[in-house]
Amino acid sequence: MARHSLSSALWFCAPFAVLLILWAVLVPYFNVSPRLFPHITSVVQAGIEGIQDGSLFQHIGVSLLRVVVGTVLALLVAIPLGVAMGVSPVVSSFLTPPFRFFSVLAGIAWIPIATLWFGYGFGAITFVIFNAVFFIVTYNTLLGVSTIPLHVRNAAASLGAGPWAMLTEVLLPGALPNIVTGVRTGLGFAWRGLIAAEMIATNVGLGYMLFVARDFYKTEVIVLGMIVIGVLWLLLDRLLLAPIERATIERWGMVQRA
Repeated sequence: MARHSLSSALWFCAPFAVLLILWAVLVPYFNVSPRLFPHITSVVQAGIEGIQDGSLFQHIGVSLLRVVVGTVLALLVAIPLGVAMGVSPVVSSFLTPPFRFFSVLAGIAWIPIATLWFGYGFGAITFVIFNAVFFIVTYNTLLGVSTIPLHVRNAAASLGAGPWAMLTEVLLPGALPNIVTGVRTGLGFAWRGLIAAEMIATNVGLGYMLFVARDFYKTEVIVLGMIVIGVLWLLLDRLLLAPIERATIERWGMVQRA
């Protein structure tokens, strides 16, 4: 098992190692101007400076906090609404058309009006993240509840399950694999929306770091920020979201543990 995990990790990192080698070789070979694309050593130095003065950790911390708050708020609204749509055809038929309309606009498209409503800062960015997560999780919750066989619900009701027992012991467990998948997908959109919003609506965060660096032609800071954004998402997805999703579908018998 340990050997298999190590092999999988090495194989996962292999393409990134190739990209680093190409970067280290091609940029000096073609004498690329630092204003167009930096040398790898310049990016490393920018990272060291950001760690030493604490600015890099500040940007990372603020961005992660915004993602957490926006996602939690979205889940608190999306899951109950998705359950309600899944159990009530009337609610579902009434809300499906506006959901289809607004799901296309979720995330980045809300940035301009979010800044008018909440000003520049935490509120506007949290609202953008909320939108990016809300519609996807609601739809996946609806899908999960809808796929629970009707005879299972009827059996639970015939055994005396009240509304609360039906919710906590039948509907939510049955929909949980879809909910977790929706959270994982929604967070991907939320992460992109976060970076875009931080370029416009704040003065701190990873997106803001990229935006300011562009004005001063600090391509090494721009590339550093891009790397940090990508690495944070990979860590979040591979170490937290993917294991939770895997454990959930194993728990409810959708796949077998290897």
